Amino acid sequence: MSRPDRKRMEHTNVKILAISDVPSKALWDYDTRARLEGIDLILSCGDLPKKYLEYLTNFTAAPILYVHGNHDGSYRTQGEPGGCICVDDQVYTWKGLRIMGLGGSIKYNMRPDSYQYTEKEMSGRVRKLRRKAHKAGGIDLLLTHSPAAGLNDGNDRAHKGFACFNDLLEEYQPKWFVHGHVHLSYNANLPRVCTYGQTTVINATERYTFEIPDPDPEIRNHPFWKKWFGV
Repeated sequence: MSRPDRKRMEHTNVKILAISDVPSKALWDYDTRARLEGIDLILSCGDLPKKYLEYLTNFTAAPILYVHGNHDGSYRTQGEPGGCICVDDQVYTWKGLRIMGLGGSIKYNMRPDSYQYTEKEMSGRVRKLRRKAHKAGGIDLLLTHSPAAGLNDGNDRAHKGFACFNDLLEEYQPKWFVHGHVHLSYNANLPRVCTYGQTTVINATERYTFEIPDPDPEIRNHPFWKKWFGV
């Protein structure tokens, strides 16, 4: 058996915990270590207290990657969560999993300490990340606070999604899109998980655990990689 074949057979699933908006009572508890057992990666979609994220770091070796929510302005004065990794405005690779991070919500008021953006401003942030995404050969997971426009977003101004996120899903076809902002309690018809083309879309409100195949940094079979690099 060749070495690549052995590597593929050795691969197992990666267990990911997605969190957002509402601290989970089940995690912020005396049994936290047991509840986090087996988790390989934690993704935070924003609007969570700094002390909550820092608390979780005490009970797991899994990295905590996060983007800012629109209510995370306190991070600017109190500091970013210790022991966690901010992937806002980054294409961050974790064990071969390429993650694009874009925090914040649509701009709905004039608060200067809030992470809010107009559609034009968010589109500008996306443009700045395209070079990094091209260099990485595409993205596997889009991590945001806000949803995409028309994709389980809200009817009110504060919870409208970004149209440029739809463009990202069309262009890069990531396998996963994880977001928060629109609490599931807002609408009984909101799905926790749905699909958009080839992408699995997850609303991370409070907490949600899912598994993905163990990413292989040596394999570049993403359609975007083939398109641009001729592999």
